[in-house]
Amino acid sequence: MTRSGQLLAELNPAQRQAVEILSGPLLVLAGAGTGKTRVVTYRMANLICHGVPPERILAVTFTRKAAGEMLSRLRGLVRLRGNKRPLVGTFHALCLEVLRRHAACLGYPRGFAIYDRGDQLGVIRSVLREVATGGVSFRPADLAAMFSTWKARGLWPHQAAAQAHDDRTHVAALLYRRYQQALRLAGAMDFDDLLLVTERLFEEHPQVLQEEAARFDHILVDEYQDTNPPQYRIIRRLARPHGNFCAVGDDDQSIYSWRGAEVEHILRFRRDWPQARIIRLEENYRSTQPILDMANRVIAFNLARHPKKLRSARGPGPKPRVVAYEDEEEEARATVAQILAAVRSRQARPGDHAVLFRTNDQLRPFEAELRRLGLAYTVVGSTSFFDRKEVRDLLAYLKLLQRPEDDVALLRVINTPGRGIGQQTVESLLARAVEQNRPVWQVLQDSSWRQGLSARVQQALDGFVQLVQQLRRQARGRRGVAGLLEHLLESVDYQREIQRLSKTQEEALQRQKSVQGLLETAAAFDRQEPRGSLRQFLDQVAVADRGFATAEGERFDPDQVVLITLHGAKGLEFPRVFLVGMEEGLLPHRHALAEGDRAIDEERRLCYVGITRAQDVLVLSYCRHRLRRGRRKPTVPSRFLYEAAGQAEMARQVAQLAGQAAAEQRLGR
Repeated sequence: MTRSGQLLAELNPAQRQAVEILSGPLLVLAGAGTGKTRVVTYRMANLICHGVPPERILAVTFTRKAAGEMLSRLRGLVRLRGNKRPLVGTFHALCLEVLRRHAACLGYPRGFAIYDRGDQLGVIRSVLREVATGGVSFRPADLAAMFSTWKARGLWPHQAAAQAHDDRTHVAALLYRRYQQALRLAGAMDFDDLLLVTERLFEEHPQVLQEEAARFDHILVDEYQDTNPPQYRIIRRLARPHGNFCAVGDDDQSIYSWRGAEVEHILRFRRDWPQARIIRLEENYRSTQPILDMANRVIAFNLARHPKKLRSARGPGPKPRVVAYEDEEEEARATVAQILAAVRSRQARPGDHAVLFRTNDQLRPFEAELRRLGLAYTVVGSTSFFDRKEVRDLLAYLKLLQRPEDDVALLRVINTPGRGIGQQTVESLLARAVEQNRPVWQVLQDSSWRQGLSARVQQALDGFVQLVQQLRRQARGRRGVAGLLEHLLESVDYQREIQRLSKTQEEALQRQKSVQGLLETAAAFDRQEPRGSLRQFLDQVAVADRGFATAEGERFDPDQVVLITLHGAKGLEFPRVFLVGMEEGLLPHRHALAEGDRAIDEERRLCYVGITRAQDVLVLSYCRHRLRRGRRKPTVPSRFLYEAAGQAEMARQVAQLAGQAAAEQRLGR
């Protein structure tokens, strides 16, 4: 049997069909738990077996973890020699590669900086100080969210201004314009710009698009239902010349409209690609049939979808249970009691259990009860590793070594750890840089602005300049990033900063673990890229999996119960799932009730995602009363519970009542 034949023999009929089609547009509708990643990797392997050069294949997904898993699996299927391998990565990583080659066409420096969220907020604070907002107040985090939303929709400042509908959005659009100008002056982009600027590059420079598209003969996109407008347009432009475009995804799991994803991209695939073939993967390897029956019943109420019906490869199992509790305290007590009973009877380990909730507000009683009974737990979706202060400090040092003109990085570390350079000195330095329209680093080395400063402060400034220069010389040596980082930690005595920041020894230990985590990340980079540069490392960190709610691919401690939002649970699976808070106003959420059918459809998809996380045991619960704004108020069971039970008329009545209540609320009654 040929290698291609061996690959196909390992697949079920639908998977095999998706892998066998070697040319033309193809949509693979991969239902929950049906082996989506398997199909993508086997399809790449089969293309290579049929003579497609590996480097002529592009596979795009949404997280580095997913990309790494694909490449690892592919290596287990076919032999990849040297650099002859498919380009497998995220949309942002792909766009960063393109921009490193061509950003100069749009006036950016080739070594442009990439600002993280903390850097963004610093720029926004500066903009708010500079621009009169006419009495309209904004929090920097709210503005950052607005800018990100506009960029996810592919809107530049002038387009956002054209769509502004009130004073607040008009002022926000003005601030957005000033923010983009500040980024350009700093030779920087933020995370969302990687997509937005690439799209502009392709629009304004067709020769660049032609050059980039010519690199590939086959393009695969995973999780196609999660694409936002810039991603959708970029990948279509790249795939148009050859038409060998395979999109893999599931419209029933499109739950990220709040970050710009548009389910219409997967729904209208055949309109975009009239010759497209569509294959449905419906054999589920995760859940038992009763769980899938419930999921199928719920999602069938969404009319705008590709029809599909999940079938279990595992067969029968216990039916999902629906439980009513008096209030959220009882819901938490009873749920945790069930988990504890299963653990004590050795039916399951703590980590086999996941409590899924719609909003973080539901978390408190479950945490309190787990602590009371001494059950260890983890809350998924807390602060990102790369957003921790100590990690951001060290990355700022590395950015400064790579590009001293990075004002944001320099100002972050000029007195971190403390070296006697006070805020007044920093403000004076910054004012001179703005006045002379020069980078802070250049002004810092010019002694003319230092008149009036004490000898001690001047000595501290000289010491900082010498430190950066010495570290930059180290960076030019072939030490590897991990070696450079170790030298940096020692040179700046960052251990002193950890002790200063930490109120307890436990907190200091956590911060040290973060520093060690960054060292391990750098060491892994050095192993994977023996000739890799500091800039390549910083680029890799810049496009790490940020801003994504999903924890797909994450490994959890088997001795800890998992608490996680429904958005965060996508891509995960657990033997025992408790889907709590199944009430109108929570699931579907009250914002969706106010927005109408389209938003309700997404909430239903969110419910479907929650149900299909369960492998063996599924419990859905709701409260008859819930505390709201200090008062206990009666609730209405979620329409999705009635839909799951096949009670369409009851679901319709609940929806009608909820719609009336939402309308009255909008009218202010």
